[in-house]
Amino acid sequence: MTNPNIKLAKFAGFCYGVKRAVDTVIKLKQKNPDKDVYILGELIHNAYVISELQKLGIITISTIAELPSNASGFCVIRSHGAAPEVFKELQKTNLEVIDLTCPDVKKVQQKAIELAKSGYYVIIVGKAEHPEVEAIYANAKLHSDNVAVVNSKEQIKKIKDALKQHKKIGVVVQTTQRITTLNEIMAELTPLAKELLIYNTICQSTSMRQQEAVELSKGSDLMIVAGSKNSANTTHLAEILKNIVQTIHIENVNELDSYKNLIKKADTIGITAGASTPQIIIDNVIKYIKEE
Repeated sequence: MTNPNIKLAKFAGFCYGVKRAVDTVIKLKQKNPDKDVYILGELIHNAYVISELQKLGIITISTIAELPSNASGFCVIRSHGAAPEVFKELQKTNLEVIDLTCPDVKKVQQKAIELAKSGYYVIIVGKAEHPEVEAIYANAKLHSDNVAVVNSKEQIKKIKDALKQHKKIGVVVQTTQRITTLNEIMAELTPLAKELLIYNTICQSTSMRQQEAVELSKGSDLMIVAGSKNSANTTHLAEILKNIVQTIHIENVNELDSYKNLIKKADTIGITAGASTPQIIIDNVIKYIKEE
């Protein structure tokens, strides 16, 4: 097929929090060319962006232990946030800490702390290994031992007895979670609690992105989701869409070579992208389809 109808989602690519983090880090290096700029963990889940930052001399580290003993300059806390002990450790260094935790993530941390202080058994709906969730968990754990991360109703069943005994349950949600996951877990929690307090902390950008992608998919023969496989909001987009229409999840344009036949057969192709996907990747996907 030669000229497919291409429909690009309005809410594709960088969200506010990601754009703020990337722009701030680049400006920080530009204003301080002679100083080191370290980022603790990948600033965002996108290999292309991390590579571009590296070219500017911005250094990504996985742990504080990787810092040179004489390190000076800046250390950036990424948009996912960090545990309180991380901030304490960084205060012992000669680095100026730049906290770029997304404002929406900060709100989740604060709500989790409030629930823990108020005697609720804190349930964090999200993926335990995700850096955002790790930071939320660490903040809540400072104030209570009754904190758990769950991502399915099966995980709720494992702590059912403890929750029944506690009676007061408070819930916060990873900002990039699916609303359907939250709904399933709420249905499981409701019979266990005498008091149930829920903060739906899924960020507006995530909700709008998911809703728009679903609408776009209804009139499409094929959906393409561009973004990292490590990005929670991107993988959730792909999971949602795969239940509706043929969906391809790619990290970069080169991966489309494996799907040439699908692309050629599609009359209408919808394109969306995760919150950490730069515009250049989206543009390259559109260009590739037009040239096929």
